[in-house]
Amino acid sequence: MDGFINPEREIFARFKDLPRDEPIHMLNLIRLKPFAEYEDGRSCTGADAYRAYARESGPIFERVGGRQVWIGEPQLMLTGPQSEAWDIAFIAEYPGGQAFIDMLRDPDYREAVKHRTAAVADSRLLRLKPGKAGAHFGEIA
Repeated sequence: MDGFINPEREIFARFKDLPRDEPIHMLNLIRLKPFAEYEDGRSCTGADAYRAYARESGPIFERVGGRQVWIGEPQLMLTGPQSEAWDIAFIAEYPGGQAFIDMLRDPDYREAVKHRTAAVADSRLLRLKPGKAGAHFGEIA
């Protein structure tokens, strides 16, 4: 089975139906290919291609008001399918859903995303509504 690389059209339509004017967090789980697969045949590791994506898309991400709020190196899938091992995990914050949409539509971002497509074997992208931590473990205030 091929991995999940980019949002499907129907799911992205549902994303656009959600509120666009309130902050969102996007949980990113990324599994990289050992070697990137570019359409033009260039050669580099998946990690190097993903670094190129980050380098080129970062200024657009910041321009729309995005910021990285958390990043971690996955070490072990304690609960869940062992096939879902990830190389990178991070949470990106956007001032609203519209900022995320604006980023995806930006011509410079559309150029940068070729590196992500070449680099990523599988991914998960989960939109989250930020909450306030409650007084107890697992509690949302």
